[in-house]
Amino acid sequence: MRIIEVLADCGHSDTIRGIAEQHNIIDCWVHDVMDEDRCSMRLLVRKEKQQKVIDALQSSLSGSENWRIVIKPIEAVLPRPPELDEAERKEAGGRSREELYHSIEAGARLDSTYIWLVIFSTIVATIGLIEDNVAVVIGAMVIAPLLGPNIALAFGATLGDRVLIWRSLKTNIIGMMLAMSLAFVIGFIMPVNMQSHELVMRTDVNTAGVVLALVSGAAAILSLTTGLSSTLVGVMVAVAILPPTATLGLMMATQNYKYAMGAALLLAVNVVSVNLAAKVVLMMKGLKPRTWLEKEKARQSFMAYTIFWIVSLLIIFAAMYLYHKYQ
Repeated sequence: MRIIEVLADCGHSDTIRGIAEQHNIIDCWVHDVMDEDRCSMRLLVRKEKQQKVIDALQSSLSGSENWRIVIKPIEAVLPRPPELDEAERKEAGGRSREELYHSIEAGARLDSTYIWLVIFSTIVATIGLIEDNVAVVIGAMVIAPLLGPNIALAFGATLGDRVLIWRSLKTNIIGMMLAMSLAFVIGFIMPVNMQSHELVMRTDVNTAGVVLALVSGAAAILSLTTGLSSTLVGVMVAVAILPPTATLGLMMATQNYKYAMGAALLLAVNVVSVNLAAKVVLMMKGLKPRTWLEKEKARQSFMAYTIFWIVSLLIIFAAMYLYHKYQ
């Protein structure tokens, strides 16, 4: 459940009460804001209904000024609200579009925190790969700074948000280039153990790896949309982007271009599969913008985005075939 608090002119109180009645929310109450001409109107809403309520509120307040909507998660309510009927259970649940944007957009920010996380996780992953230490490599996977921009890219394309798309692309490219460059430098400084199982296993990819990446990408975005973010840890380990990036840097440093090609293919498979699977899940969840114009932009973005990633995946399959044929 959520508390949706609306700060707006008191003249909107009847409209908001009408929205509350229309969507059959659990409760609604209004009180004045001290020393202001605005009122605070709070609605106790089930998560299954929150997106429709938020959209209705935005539509009714869009022509006004000095309004704000605040979404607050809650732990429990007493007395317990009545159970949903069968028809209401079929409604799409999970987090609202606004909550998802706030959470996912943070992963696409190119700030000092992101840069340091990439540096730290690359150092951890590279040492783990060289020393053949699976526990250390998993530690780097769990940090997973490169997963956020890829999920944000799929989310931005779903909403047709070009600002978020380009920000995600920039953050993703800079993060991967930084990780590969740092691993390249470490490969010059430290002797690379070419017998390391953790290293060698990230220089090859097959069809099973593609399926794993697709399923893990779908699980990642599903865990975010439903609010079960704790499952992301397993996804980070299953479809890690950083270890193959670090492996690519190490193989380039040792001039082992055959293995470098395999690592590059694994990296490409993970990136493309995560983005494609995330896009499909977001479409199935019915995530879309609020206004008609935004929906039209999102539709165009969806077509271009989906075609691009499908074609990319086909090219990767062809490259995998050639790689295994001539290795």
